[in-house]
Amino acid sequence: MRDFFRDIVITVILAVVIFFALQFTLGNFVVIGASMQPSFYEGERVVASKLAYKLNEPERGDVIVFRPPNGGEEDYIKRIIALPGEIVVVRDGVVYVDNIPLDEPYIKQTPNYTYSVEIVPENEYWVLGDNRNNSNDSHTGWTVPRENIIGKAWLIIWPPDEWQAVPDYFPVGE
Repeated sequence: MRDFFRDIVITVILAVVIFFALQFTLGNFVVIGASMQPSFYEGERVVASKLAYKLNEPERGDVIVFRPPNGGEEDYIKRIIALPGEIVVVRDGVVYVDNIPLDEPYIKQTPNYTYSVEIVPENEYWVLGDNRNNSNDSHTGWTVPRENIIGKAWLIIWPPDEWQAVPDYFPVGE
């Protein structure tokens, strides 16, 4: 009988350790709105790696989940377009970073707005939704502080027929 209780205690302890390890490394988020179409649709569930940016810095093209800088309650999901210190311009339907036009096969349509020159502040990121003309993002005048980033989108897990890894894009030739 003692062995039985010991096995139960060990199982419970392992379950608690695994639970907290998953909470520390992964997060489950629901896509709200149409701002990331066609890459993500409203109601999809996305798993984000919280560990990704503890080991590496965010990169251009990464899809991130973050707390909005305006203090809103719902987490946002957007794509990193420009890194700290880079210059962003949107002109004639094209996004330029440091005077280099981005190659963006993932967007729904080209932006129908212009954006003046901005230097992205230190420790902040300039983000856009893939649905450029229907997104509350950096083109409306805000950037994402590094400490607001929760994680890198990793998997779409809901609905089941849409299950897939989130692809990496590098919109500027290296």
